[in-house]
Amino acid sequence: MGRYEGKKAVVTGGTHGVGMAVVEALVDGGAEVLVTGLDEENIKEARNLLSSSKAHVVRSDAADMDDIDALGDQVEERFGEVDFVFINVGHIRFAKLEDVTEEQYDRMFDTNTKGAFFTTQRLAPLVKEGGSFVLTTAVVTQLGFLATSVGTGMKAAINAFVRVFAAELVERGIRVNAVSPGFIDTPTMGVGADTNEALRRANEEEGTRMTPMGRFGTPEEVAEAVLHLGFGAGFTTGATLPVDGGLGQGLEPPHEVVTH
Repeated sequence: MGRYEGKKAVVTGGTHGVGMAVVEALVDGGAEVLVTGLDEENIKEARNLLSSSKAHVVRSDAADMDDIDALGDQVEERFGEVDFVFINVGHIRFAKLEDVTEEQYDRMFDTNTKGAFFTTQRLAPLVKEGGSFVLTTAVVTQLGFLATSVGTGMKAAINAFVRVFAAELVERGIRVNAVSPGFIDTPTMGVGADTNEALRRANEEEGTRMTPMGRFGTPEEVAEAVLHLGFGAGFTTGATLPVDGGLGQGLEPPHEVVTH
């Protein structure tokens, strides 16, 4: 019997990267998972990859209140109630203070912050007593990276949500936690860099240089942390678990030390 046999889960933003790694681990462990995505090509690829009858990939826009409500209806109709929800939808773009547009600001906050809040609100009544949520935040909330003011603000809001959600849902035995990834080797690297090869290369070089462990993390490593919080960390709630190679912990990256 698989580790997650008989479990029901929802993974938003699960058609690629970290979300997909979580979905694959859940399905391989015997869980049945409803997976959301927005990009039609990613949805098609995910459906081809997740051929198991235990995975159900649907289109849902985390920034659209009607879609959030419809997602709740689909979860209720298919599962009735669920054991675990991973809220992972994310959209971020680099822009310096003077270059941020209202459209960029609204899109990032609507998708990441508003979407996370109202998806949690809609799905919380469908989570079993003793179930759990995990949300995705980011290491930037602990740092001061240039050109990430909007992204840092929206992810900091997620950290605050997690603490209050945990306090409000604890009476039902529902735990709420977050993972805080650093530089992770995903198709977009978290910044939409897939559409800009120069930005992608620069991001990879800088991330490797800054990370104390000297490399990018993998989606599977983040997935391990997500599922530990979701199913294994039974006495942990309101916490944010770093998965960042030491970047947010103030560790020095590798360098030659002169001792004489």
